[in-house]
Amino acid sequence: MEISHEYDDILNLPHHVSADRPHMPMIDRAAQFSPFAALTGYDAAIVETARLTDTKRELSEEQKSIISRQLRELQVRLKTDPSVTVTYYIPDERKAGGAYRAISGTAKKVDEYLGVLEMSNGITIPFDDILRISASDDRRLPYGENL
Repeated sequence: MEISHEYDDILNLPHHVSADRPHMPMIDRAAQFSPFAALTGYDAAIVETARLTDTKRELSEEQKSIISRQLRELQVRLKTDPSVTVTYYIPDERKAGGAYRAISGTAKKVDEYLGVLEMSNGITIPFDDILRISASDDRRLPYGENL
């Protein structure tokens, strides 16, 4: 006795080939079944959470005094286009903390009213964010090169 199934009548028919549409390549057919990102942005959130930031260091009164004197000396030397390297803190825009960055360039202006050091490349650095100032040329800044 032979067992009959519901689809026996179509089971051995030839494979249908569309006359209107081209055959889909195997790579495109496989892409239909690839996983999708159910949580859009989740991977980016994980990367952002894993990104490390530094906390801003609290300077001693002596260190603040040294930076203040160095800034006054820079203001006197502005006419000679002093080359300096400034290490300063940049707060992170996305989360708590930030990073320290050292830039070298020519000091353009020491603005005591706004409390910022302007560099010739357009970067403006608040005095409170400065960690270290050192001269890039032969002339040393007063009270030590490095804090």
